[in-house]
Amino acid sequence: MITILGPTASGKTPLAASLAARIGGEIISADSRQVYRRMDIGTGKDLADYGDVPYHLIDICEPGTKYNLFQYQQDFFDAYNNIIGRGKIPVLCGGTGLYIEAVLKGYKLSPVPQNPELRSRLEGRSLEELTQMLTELKAKTGSNMHNKTDVDSCQRAIRAIEIETYNLQNPMPRRELPPVDSLIIGVNIDRELRREKITRRLKARMEEGMVDEVKGLLAEGIPPEDLIYYGLEYKYLTEYITGVTTYDEMFQHLEIAIHQFAKRQMTWFRGMERRGFKIHWIEATLPMEEKVNKILELWQ
Repeated sequence: MITILGPTASGKTPLAASLAARIGGEIISADSRQVYRRMDIGTGKDLADYGDVPYHLIDICEPGTKYNLFQYQQDFFDAYNNIIGRGKIPVLCGGTGLYIEAVLKGYKLSPVPQNPELRSRLEGRSLEELTQMLTELKAKTGSNMHNKTDVDSCQRAIRAIEIETYNLQNPMPRRELPPVDSLIIGVNIDRELRREKITRRLKARMEEGMVDEVKGLLAEGIPPEDLIYYGLEYKYLTEYITGVTTYDEMFQHLEIAIHQFAKRQMTWFRGMERRGFKIHWIEATLPMEEKVNKILELWQ
């Protein structure tokens, strides 16, 4: 397998699609929000980038539901085995470092049920308090899961605490999946260029109708708190649409949040290198053909 990772706005999707087209490969998405149907602009699916290349694990569940790492691991292996079984090459592509690391390393995970008593105890705590609780729990469990990328709202932090609490009390794994051998390519983009691209892309997505996308999801009856749970675009646009913030405040806060998110993604990928993963970094600004050729040289 070939894995292509990178921060948001680094151009990893067009690169993965170009590579897959060259080698007759199929893409497996590693994006924790692109699994949701009708959440297209906000999650940056950019499906036109794929051309005729088959893709997997995009648009596989309904908005309002809470897809998780345990489900992703199983869905990844189903897609991976399907692709391999047809003699094709899987290309894993995305920016959700936790998902990528979980499947490459074969994390031993168990499905974690909801804990209503714990949830009611945590209700009303600030995100800062919840983050501190999570940090202390992770120190006890020795967990690499749930960095700040994954807990940017109280609801997500509570779910992370629920998972870590469960794992502390139930240390025996219920399922083992094998690690996957993969060539890992990282798309390296200069910080200033990344910031510029994020801002330009956010403006373009607003013009493409991102506000209407979120309004449509709310009109379907999806509760605002469920959209806020997904973080970033869905959090800030929901707050704007429901009158919590003005348009200018929403745009400014969202832009800052995406910049911070990209920085956290890079922190995760650097952490992967410290945890023993070999990532071959390729400059984002190189011509597409040159990037693909470099990957194929490494692949040989």
